[in-house]
Amino acid sequence: MAAMSPRKAAAQRDGQSLHDLLVETARKMIATHGTSGMTVREIARMAGVADGVLYNHFSDKEELVARALLEHVRTTEAELGELPVAGEGTLVGNLRRHLEFGLALHKALVPVFSGLVGQPRVLERFAEISERSGHWRDQLVAYLEAERALGRLRVESEVDATAALLVGYCHASVMAVVFPHTAPLDPPPVNSIVSVALHGIAPALASEE
Repeated sequence: MAAMSPRKAAAQRDGQSLHDLLVETARKMIATHGTSGMTVREIARMAGVADGVLYNHFSDKEELVARALLEHVRTTEAELGELPVAGEGTLVGNLRRHLEFGLALHKALVPVFSGLVGQPRVLERFAEISERSGHWRDQLVAYLEAERALGRLRVESEVDATAALLVGYCHASVMAVVFPHTAPLDPPPVNSIVSVALHGIAPALASEE
């Protein structure tokens, strides 16, 4: 007598593995409700499988949440569209696009990650499986380095410091949303930050001290 195929979960698409179904289910839960309070039982219920099925595909709940979080980051980045290519367009327009991308990314992801402050094992798992080179900050640094190599930025330009300035602006702009008990933040407009990044604050002929 032929062996029976495993029963397909109600939410499972044709050709989709249970592993991918569970990751997709957890990702949708993160996108909708954040990361706080996620339980194995709730994930299993939403996926339409028994609670114990999770442990057939993941070592623990933390691994599943970390993989779902990585998919959420990738999905969010993809939805935000393409970043500028060095040598094309204007520096002002390209940096504005990078900042708008970074702001939208932080607004979408910082609240999600803040919900994991009390779950360091999830954050550790996420760090293990994520590709560091794909992060927006690294893409920004690579873009600035490419523009410098093309001669569109000064050869002595501090691209790492510039990236830190822009990323810090994005962090500061969303902190009041994530931590509403802090003093309200009133960040300057994107165009002002772009101007400072490209031109600085000292007079053109000022000497360094």
